[in-house]
Amino acid sequence: MTHTPDVTVTVIVYNDAERLPRAVASLRRQTHANIEIVISDDHSTDDTPEVARRLAAEDDRITYLRLPENSGGCSAPRNRALDIARAPFLMFLDSDDELPERAVELLLAAHRDREVDFVMGAVERVRVDTGRTSTWMAHLVAERRTVEGIEAEPALFFEHLSTSKMYRREFLDRNGLRFPEGIHYEDQLFSAQAYCLAKSFTVIPDPVYRWYIAPYEAAESASISNQRHKLTNVRDRVHVQRLIDDFMETSGHMGGRTGTLREAKDYKFLKHDFRMYAGDLPFRDEEWLTGFADIVNPYLAELSPGAYARLPRAERVVLQLVRDNHLAEAQLAARGLGHGVAPRETAVDSSGRVYWGPYIPESERSRTELDLTDQGLDSRPFPSAQFRHEITRVERGPAATVTLAVRTYDPGLRLPVGPQVATLLLAPGRRRMKTPFRLDPVRPGVFEGTVRLDLAAAPLPLNGFEGTRHPVLQLTSGPLRNTSLLLAPLTFPTLRARVDYRGGALPHEVTVEPEGRASGRLQLRWTPVGLTSRVIRPLARKAGTKAGPRLRKAAHLASTLTR
Repeated sequence: MTHTPDVTVTVIVYNDAERLPRAVASLRRQTHANIEIVISDDHSTDDTPEVARRLAAEDDRITYLRLPENSGGCSAPRNRALDIARAPFLMFLDSDDELPERAVELLLAAHRDREVDFVMGAVERVRVDTGRTSTWMAHLVAERRTVEGIEAEPALFFEHLSTSKMYRREFLDRNGLRFPEGIHYEDQLFSAQAYCLAKSFTVIPDPVYRWYIAPYEAAESASISNQRHKLTNVRDRVHVQRLIDDFMETSGHMGGRTGTLREAKDYKFLKHDFRMYAGDLPFRDEEWLTGFADIVNPYLAELSPGAYARLPRAERVVLQLVRDNHLAEAQLAARGLGHGVAPRETAVDSSGRVYWGPYIPESERSRTELDLTDQGLDSRPFPSAQFRHEITRVERGPAATVTLAVRTYDPGLRLPVGPQVATLLLAPGRRRMKTPFRLDPVRPGVFEGTVRLDLAAAPLPLNGFEGTRHPVLQLTSGPLRNTSLLLAPLTFPTLRARVDYRGGALPHEVTVEPEGRASGRLQLRWTPVGLTSRVIRPLARKAGTKAGPRLRKAAHLASTLTR
């Protein structure tokens, strides 16, 4: 390529020979073709060099750059590519992701519409395990607009990806802006600096990046962001936040402890960064929890009080319990994040204020953060009332049954005195299975009962069901219903059974297991088995959607004969 490209797109890669061609192919398909593609290899030891050289030989827009040694991060390969980039506009792509076909066209058009320092667009997230798609921080990119500096919209700190943006080269050079080397979470620092240094930038709602995520991949192969089980990961994240603070302070963007930008930056850390670790707390051991608190608590003490005040009460409770080093209680509180789960018990002071946990907090700060009075545990409408339902024992019963011992906590004393009728709800198909059982009072605000779940009675569709479900628990008060999360023991032996269903459904293997993440619910997995999963299920699916009675009867007969 001898002419000047309009845009240089850098693809960083390390030991990713398998996915690199997909990433590069997405660039070669761009509707705006006048681009330069730099493959920047962080000294891969697999077949990446051979694959990259082959790609470069196929398209003269591609340049292959190999670093002399592995840097261990994303910054060095990006910076080395910047040194040789020839275009006035710059973009970045990771080797495991893609650019939508019109990404370059749309971002460049926005630059040409108005002179700004960078243009950012929507990021399409694709779950590699399910194929489901969503838009990253959709509310921030829903409307096309030009922002006159980050002070005008500090909430944009939440969109900290460098890959969703096209930068004007002159803007980066004028400010000496490069990716910080030798640290993880470099995007967060780079993006914070870019936001603060930009006089103006444009937001477009169009998708400009396709981000493939594997949230539950094996720990040894997980991306840096998904290695939250490592305390070094926590330390790296806090370290980069301090670097952001230092930059904002020296550049005059902090505005004091109560400044608008500082509060927005602190709120982003609490709501996004800390929140990711908070959801994992129930699954960490005591040693990890102690190390976590030792790392985060000094930094949490420095954050703006206004940032805490903006959080939902449930998140404030978890934060404060960590800051108070009440780590076992923090684990209990974290299991209810995002689901309106009540504490096991509360304490009430002489003025009627209600607090999380069995004791009235000692410090003023703790009383402020653990105050649940405004949650209306004793007064909110019954359908939204907060209970806590926990399975205390899981046992295999006769045939295809599972026996569950359930304890319900009612700290707001919403349930009348005496036994209650509860219902376990489970819907592996379109129809729900309802299993009623009795909850008996054991002390004020606590009920216990036992329910036997008959897996063979689940109303599966004719073509079977392959997937995962989590039972919920329903209580009633007259005509009103309250449906809530059902928490399971975090660990218990996995139960498996082959189930021959009544009513024509195919044989399945059903697995009962701990969820192992999120809130830690009881998890049931259905998998069609044997010949039925390969032959009969497709026939039954066709029968259930397009066929008449004869074909449906044939499918039913076939499934019966193959059991």
